[in-house]
Amino acid sequence: MSCMMPVSESVHRPPQLLLAPMQGLVDDVMRTILTEIGGFDGCVTEFVRITHTIHGRQTWLKYMPEIKNQNKTPSGTPVAIQLLGSDADNMVQNALYAVNLGINHIDLNFGCPAPTVNQHQGGAILLREPKRIEHIVSTIRQHLPAHIFLSAKMRLGYEHKDLALDCARAIENGGAQQLTVHARTKIEGYQPPAHWEWIRRIREIVALPLVANGDVFSLDDYQRIRQISQCDDVMLGRGAVMMPDLARQIAAFNRHECIEVMPWSEVVLWLEKFLLLCSNKNAASKYPSARLKQWLAMLKQHYPEAEVLFNLLRTLTTITDIQYTLQKYIATL
Repeated sequence: MSCMMPVSESVHRPPQLLLAPMQGLVDDVMRTILTEIGGFDGCVTEFVRITHTIHGRQTWLKYMPEIKNQNKTPSGTPVAIQLLGSDADNMVQNALYAVNLGINHIDLNFGCPAPTVNQHQGGAILLREPKRIEHIVSTIRQHLPAHIFLSAKMRLGYEHKDLALDCARAIENGGAQQLTVHARTKIEGYQPPAHWEWIRRIREIVALPLVANGDVFSLDDYQRIRQISQCDDVMLGRGAVMMPDLARQIAAFNRHECIEVMPWSEVVLWLEKFLLLCSNKNAASKYPSARLKQWLAMLKQHYPEAEVLFNLLRTLTTITDIQYTLQKYIATL
């Protein structure tokens, strides 16, 4: 494990570490677990898709139950709600409804690569039209109360990167107060490499706070993305799920400390709590089983032991059987 000194920090505040809004992966339960493990300064919900309706209270609470906890996870980490859409006026109406519920940070999605979303003029498809992006951002900013924080997340483009700088300028000109850049185009999906040097190019032409995102799977990756992008702030995505204590390691590093990587024996205890929280949320569906197996499949990238546990649970469907097998497995460690 590398324990070199951190790269130069901003003089006005320490580096921020954010948890990415990964659709179908980081819901409120995963946010609860990962922020309790520690290291994160903030997180963003899965996107709320805005089409032709104004969502009611239950929809907002579904995506962000943290509204009931002053927009924070149980461990106290701030949460932002993410909106995805292309109808600026309807996005304003939904944003104002969310604000009336108490939400104080809205994030705009200009990066989702999902074909269904893009076919309906949402997410990364908008990166073809910087002026449209500016119109969406500026319309929302103009209608929001001044104290509501507005940020955005983008990729480097749709098919190519030719408009990356224009899109970043559009988001800044529209009045966003922070921009996160996932360093790939839509077409590149999640295939390596992430083009961190392009974040640096954006860093050179916009003044708003910039957050670097893409392919941070280790402490070494974190150091390199900051060095190459010249950004203090970083957003973790899949790496935080594959290595649940990655944010905790990074936070310790930024305090000039060096800590041990979380052992598998601790990981399984978090898995047990994760299953319990999933069961409390929706015990009558396949949700707890599917989510636990999904996480185990990702943990295999870093913990070989996860494959053994995954195989033990693979054919089990009831929560009772899964809990019993998991507890029996933990007892053998």
